[in-house]
Amino acid sequence: MRTQRISVTHAATKMIEELKKEHGPLVFNQSGGCCDGSAPMCYEKDDFYVPSRNVKLGEVCGCEFFISAEQFEYFEHSHITLDCKDNFSGSNSFSLETALEKQFVSISRIFTAVEYENLAE
Repeated sequence: MRTQRISVTHAATKMIEELKKEHGPLVFNQSGGCCDGSAPMCYEKDDFYVPSRNVKLGEVCGCEFFISAEQFEYFEHSHITLDCKDNFSGSNSFSLETALEKQFVSISRIFTAVEYENLAE
């Protein structure tokens, strides 16, 4: 089995399925800072233009997950797990789940040597 760059927790799966019922097809982009901090952002698929330089890490629950080329340099050797938690920060965000007082988060770890050798393209 090929190593995937991204996986998803049960809590995030539950939130994604809820958002898909309300908004239709979704897309994720790992934000690199600025206005949205450095959290994974969830958008309606038709509301987000994916820059041509962005790298597709994979899919979660049938939704594409992208990261900027610059950020990918930092995450190239890392596996990312998409999780969802209660949003206690009260911060404003463009990501869909914040309207439900939730927040997607990325948890990263370095691939093992075997995982890295078996990375899916």
